[in-house]
Amino acid sequence: MVQIQSKDITLADFLALPERKPALEYVDGNIFEKVMPKGKHSTLQTELSFTLNFVLKQKKIAWAFTELRCSFGNRSIVPDIAVFTWERIPCDENGEIADNFYLAPSWTIEILSPEQSRTKVIKNILYCLNDKTEMGWLIDPQEQSIFVYQPQRSPEIFDEWDSVLLLPSFAKEIKLTLGEIFGWLIK
Repeated sequence: MVQIQSKDITLADFLALPERKPALEYVDGNIFEKVMPKGKHSTLQTELSFTLNFVLKQKKIAWAFTELRCSFGNRSIVPDIAVFTWERIPCDENGEIADNFYLAPSWTIEILSPEQSRTKVIKNILYCLNDKTEMGWLIDPQEQSIFVYQPQRSPEIFDEWDSVLLLPSFAKEIKLTLGEIFGWLIK
């Protein structure tokens, strides 16, 4: 993330700006530009969201959204994957999915890019955990590891290919190993 503006704008003013690529995020009055995803990042994001939706969306348990803006508290962030349990997905007056999500995801998933600040990404995950997010994942393709964050608990690190990953309670029907996830990178 590259900081592009500091302390001169409110969240409401930020949300009135036009969207752009790469996405901008708002954190406590500061605006940061997200890093544009590359091959490994894009592959993991696509495959993981598809895998989660294949089970969770089909059964109306949850829905995994990629690059969805989530605005809550004093932040407006764009997690790589934001998973919302079915009952938390906001709808408009027509019963369709709302354009704006003014709440933290049920599960936030970030995929670290080489140019990205691990600290800034972790801060976003921890901020989500303080606002009803059940779990946060930080996937590191370079180190082939996943850090799992939960409220009021120490992070757990998964770095063995046969490790069965920890998932949120609403995703108990899914079983994933670290090897399955990083195996998606092999052509």
